[in-house]
Amino acid sequence: MVCRHVNHTWRFYLQKVRTILRLQKRANTKKTAQDWVAATGEKVLRPNANRYYDDIIMRSSTGRTHQEKVAFSVSGWPVLGLVVLLLIWIGLVFGSWQTATMAAIHGSMSLTTVLFVCILLLLRGFLVLQPNEAALLLLFGAYQGTVRRSGFRWTNPFCRRLRISLRARNLVSEKLKVNDRSGNPIEIAAVVVWRVADTAQATFDVESYEQYVRIQIESALRHLASQFSYDDDSTGMTLRGGGDELFRVFQSELSERLARAGVAVDEARISNLSYAPEIAQAMLRRQQAEAVIAARQKIVQGAVGMVEMALTELQNRGVVDFDPERRAAMVSNLLVVLCGESEAHPVINAGTLYH
Repeated sequence: MVCRHVNHTWRFYLQKVRTILRLQKRANTKKTAQDWVAATGEKVLRPNANRYYDDIIMRSSTGRTHQEKVAFSVSGWPVLGLVVLLLIWIGLVFGSWQTATMAAIHGSMSLTTVLFVCILLLLRGFLVLQPNEAALLLLFGAYQGTVRRSGFRWTNPFCRRLRISLRARNLVSEKLKVNDRSGNPIEIAAVVVWRVADTAQATFDVESYEQYVRIQIESALRHLASQFSYDDDSTGMTLRGGGDELFRVFQSELSERLARAGVAVDEARISNLSYAPEIAQAMLRRQQAEAVIAARQKIVQGAVGMVEMALTELQNRGVVDFDPERRAAMVSNLLVVLCGESEAHPVINAGTLYH
C-alpha cells in the first residue's frame, strides 16, 4: 500500500514538472514567434493543421561561402629526378641478386616493394597545368587549396584534382521577349565576356557555375529592360540611346549577381534590340511620322528665316514698298515655294495685285 502511494505521488510530481517545462517552452517559442512576425510579418503553417499560427520554426542556414587559397605544390622536375634515382636503385638491387644469398634476397625484396610503393605515390602527385588553368585539391572531401601556377608541378598524391579554366569566355544570350518600362514588347539579347575569378566559389558555392551564369544573365537582362523605355523617355536614359552608360549599368548589376559564384564580368553589351514583331510595323510608322515632323519643323524654320531676311533686305534697300496686303501675298508665295515638296511653277501676272 505504501509503495503504491509513493509510486502515485512520484508520477504526479513528474507529470507536473513536465507540464511546467512544456508551458515554459511554449511561452519562449511564442515570444520568439511574436518578435519574428513583428519584424518580418511572416507566418508559418502549423504541421498537420489547416490554419496559420505564430510559432516560428527556426532553420539554420547550411550555406557556406568558400574562399580560394593557395595549395601546396612544388616543381615536378626535382621529384622526377628522385623517381629516376629510385628506379636506378631498384635496378641495382635486382642486379645484386645474382651473387646474393637467399636471406639477402628476401630482405632486398621487402626494400624493393617499399621503393615501388614510393615511386607510385610520387608518380601520382605529378600535375601538368596549362596557362590560365587551375586545379583544385580535395583531400577526403576537404578543400585544400588551388594550384594556379602553370607548368610541371608536384603536389599531394592523396588529393583529388578538379581542373577549371581561367580563360575569358564569350556568352551570347538568346533573344528574350520582354516588356520595357512603357509596357511595349521588345526583343533583346546581350553578349557577355566573363571569367572565373575565385575557383573555390565557382566550384563549391553553386551547383554549376556555367548554368548559373546563363540564368543570371537572362535575369539581369530582363530587369534592365523593365527599368528603361525603348526610345520614348524624355526624362532619362533609354535602351536605344543609353550607349556606354547603359552598358555600365548592365555590367555593374551582372557583376553583383555573379559575385556569389566567383565570376568576374569583363564586358557586357547589348547585341540585339528591336520591337517585337507584333508591334514592329506600328512602331516603324510612328518613327517615320516623328522623322517627317522633325524634317518639316526644320524646313519651316528655315523658310521663315529666309522670308524674313528677304523682306528686310527689300525694305532696307528701298527696292519696293509693300503695304500689308502685298506683304502678306509675298510671304505666302515665298513659303509655298520654299516649303512645297514639288517644284514651283511661276505664274506671270499681267495685271496688278488688285485686278
